[in-house]
Amino acid sequence: MTEPAETPPIDHAFLGDRRGPAHDPTYAGALSFMRRRYSKDVAGCDLVVWGVPFDLAVSNRPGTRFGPQALRRASAIFDGDAQYPSRIDPFETLSAVDYGDCVLPRSDLQGCARAIEKEAAGIIASGAHLVTLGGDHFITLPLLRAHVARHGKLALVQFDAHQDTWDDGVGAISHGTFVLEAVREGLIDVERSIQIGIRTVAPRDCGIEVIDAYAAHALGVENTVARIKLRVGAGPAYLTFDIDALDPAFAPGTGTPVAGGFTSDEALRMVWGIRDLDFRGMDVVEVSPPYDHADATAIAGSAVAQHYIQALALKKAG
Repeated sequence: MTEPAETPPIDHAFLGDRRGPAHDPTYAGALSFMRRRYSKDVAGCDLVVWGVPFDLAVSNRPGTRFGPQALRRASAIFDGDAQYPSRIDPFETLSAVDYGDCVLPRSDLQGCARAIEKEAAGIIASGAHLVTLGGDHFITLPLLRAHVARHGKLALVQFDAHQDTWDDGVGAISHGTFVLEAVREGLIDVERSIQIGIRTVAPRDCGIEVIDAYAAHALGVENTVARIKLRVGAGPAYLTFDIDALDPAFAPGTGTPVAGGFTSDEALRMVWGIRDLDFRGMDVVEVSPPYDHADATAIAGSAVAQHYIQALALKKAG
């Protein structure tokens, strides 16, 4: 009698390799991002995915501290198959781990900023590419500090409903001021930076080019992508994707929703369209599960990160 074929074990998050597909059912197993193995050992890694469950800087609805959990849960559907649109399994090329979440001193907001920067800097120093799951948009400021310390001043490519250039005072812990603070600290190359999907009015643009939502819709995806590429050029850049760049119909689970945003399709095609830019890191922020429906927001946010990871794999593969 023929013995049945051995069933691969689930819980790739604990038992799997850094490369290759997982075999966990979508509905079972430990929920790391795209089933990558959990590890604090990043030596030799091409990619590290990391969560920052921080939402103490919001100006409206809280809940983004649960964003990393939701993004991991939504990402479970991706792994184990060739990915769309690249049609490759990125983990055949990339050695990747899920680093878990940043430990934050809840009673010390400035301490939270230092903790994010320090832990990110340690990961980046290994040579790994860091993809961060937020968290509210304040976390991009300490992330930029860590990336700039390694790579020098970066162009900022920001998908967002808000410019985040309000002035709440130097050193403020606010998700609406991180761009202004980054400019003040000299982290951003404003001449090459661009914000896409803006549909609120901020007091200043800091010299950063803005393609507001009406303009982006009028341009269409291909022309918007061309504008982004023209602005950023060949130099190093950082991508930050606030999920409220999407219309609330596609991303209801966020703290400060604004009508008139992108569809999931438009956003993903733009992220894919700029895949050849020299990104040194990225984050997906402002996913707030308490306001989500059927994981729609988390699915969109995880797809943004998944598209970015596919692009990393294509670049490594040449």
